[in-house]
Amino acid sequence: KTKYSKLIFRKSDAVPEELHQMVQESFLALREHNCFFQDLVRIKGKDFLTPVSRILVGNPGCTYKYLNTRLFTVPWPTGSHDIKYCSPQIHDACKALMRLNDYLHIETVKALQVQNLLDNKQIQDTTVTDRKQSFATSLTEQGSVSEDQSSVCVPEDDRSLKNRTSYNLTLLNYMDPLQMLYLKQEPYFGMGNMAVSWHHDENLVERSAVAVYSYSCEDSSVQESNEQELKGRDPAVWHVGLKVAWDIETPGLAVPLHQGDIYLMLDDLNMTHQHCVLAGLSPRFSSTHRVADSSRGTLEYILGQCELALQNLQTDSDSMALSLKSLEAAVVKQVEEIHNEVEFEWLRQFWFQGKRYLKCTDWWLKPMAKLEEFWRKLEIMTSLVLSEVRKEQQIEEQRNETISCFLLLLKERQKLRKEWTAR
Repeated sequence: KTKYSKLIFRKSDAVPEELHQMVQESFLALREHNCFFQDLVRIKGKDFLTPVSRILVGNPGCTYKYLNTRLFTVPWPTGSHDIKYCSPQIHDACKALMRLNDYLHIETVKALQVQNLLDNKQIQDTTVTDRKQSFATSLTEQGSVSEDQSSVCVPEDDRSLKNRTSYNLTLLNYMDPLQMLYLKQEPYFGMGNMAVSWHHDENLVERSAVAVYSYSCEDSSVQESNEQELKGRDPAVWHVGLKVAWDIETPGLAVPLHQGDIYLMLDDLNMTHQHCVLAGLSPRFSSTHRVADSSRGTLEYILGQCELALQNLQTDSDSMALSLKSLEAAVVKQVEEIHNEVEFEWLRQFWFQGKRYLKCTDWWLKPMAKLEEFWRKLEIMTSLVLSEVRKEQQIEEQRNETISCFLLLLKERQKLRKEWTAR
């Protein structure tokens, strides 16, 4: 109640049966169409294949980055975008996941509202029981101020609540533990085989919730043990494990997960705690809904950055020759940083792993072609800087400042190109 109060668990019978059926069919359809992929992630300069296979589904143009790997959403069907899917089953699967996303958003808002009410009640109860004379007046005054201000703060609270619960994508996971030759053992509490090690979810809006729908393909051969003498968790059953971050004194928590169970990690739980996934014996799917930080991770953002960079490029109306409007160090630096971002955060990330999503939809091909056009212009801009700084008539101080910041970014580009070529 004190250490894990922001973990909310819901049994499958609390979820509408129709939604269960849609979502579970979508998992199986995506697996049938070979849409789950192991990611090649980078940890401490080395590449590793994830034991879990994944696919990202969400708002069109949205991406999610973890462990130096950017995933690109297979967009769910929204009215404002023309999305062509490779099969009707993939369309239906993405639509079902969007329905699940809407349902989990509503459930998360409700859970947070209940939690806020409980927190407020706890504060009020503490205030009532604290009868020390020296604080009596000030506590009464604080109480009346809080009551007066509560109506004023409601719109802001609602906005904050919406920002922290409006899931914009879901990372789907699939794993069959019996196909894995080796799984790490949970190191702190002896919880057994881990499908996913202890971690915080990355790249999320601060204090945003995470909602997870779990579907383990249980059958008659894999049953939960009812033997009283069993100690610890049942190794046949999948669990989510939680622990307080950087604390192995507080007991860890392992919650069993069955077909259609849901859990919510509310408010700052993802920051204050770490979680892991403990493998059972049967194959398992999960849909993990997140509020990804989209400040630098959407197609709209990177296209906007490209437009910003190209403001420094001009074309002569007579000769059609290209030239730069400014050679100021700050302008050159901004353009070259965008150049690197387009190449290494988008184009190379996409063509390194993203083209596998063509099994689902070709939605990303046009945006990537557009980004490549921008990149070619950015390459021309780099050449123009080089030719300009070679000219003798440049003011030496300005020239030196431009060269010094320009060289740093060129060296970074060269280093990253070598790394990507090696990968």
